[in-house]
Amino acid sequence: MTILEEMGKKAKEAARTLAVMGEEKNDALKLIAKALIDNTANKIDVDNGRANGLTESIIDRLSLSKTRIEGMAQGVLDVVALPDPIGAVLSGSKRPNGLNITKVRVPIGVIGIIFEARPNVTSDAASLCLKSGNTVILRGGKEAINSNKCIADIMRSALEKSALDKNCIQLIEDTTRQSSVELMGLVD
Repeated sequence: MTILEEMGKKAKEAARTLAVMGEEKNDALKLIAKALIDNTANKIDVDNGRANGLTESIIDRLSLSKTRIEGMAQGVLDVVALPDPIGAVLSGSKRPNGLNITKVRVPIGVIGIIFEARPNVTSDAASLCLKSGNTVILRGGKEAINSNKCIADIMRSALEKSALDKNCIQLIEDTTRQSSVELMGLVD
């Protein structure tokens, strides 16, 4: 079993319990928002980017100033304020034989997300997935790998203090093209 297959298995197991969580999701997201403010820094990626000749616009995308970190945390809290989408009745009808048919919103299960050098996407994507009852496997660009690892570790540590499994959020640390191809090929 490959590392990504193992991650998928853990995510699928965590998805089973996450799917039935209610207010526990918001409690976990509040812990994540606080942990981001208390712990996030990304000097390594910015320094590496400059040393590797990245453009200033990419360096700016990589940089996590205090204001941007507070913005990330506020983004998580904004997700908390959203109504829980799980269990919402989308439509329904009664058949002539008396059978009621109802279309209800449910989680997908495990979501894989591939993104580039924007470390804030780590917290944004993970927060939205948690709120919608889905676990997530994230794969960011090589330019922000240290920041992504830091953010994912902070979020996973916060989950350990909650009712949610830390494997609801996972990050692929391999930034080669092969890891993207393997992630896109995961099934079951």
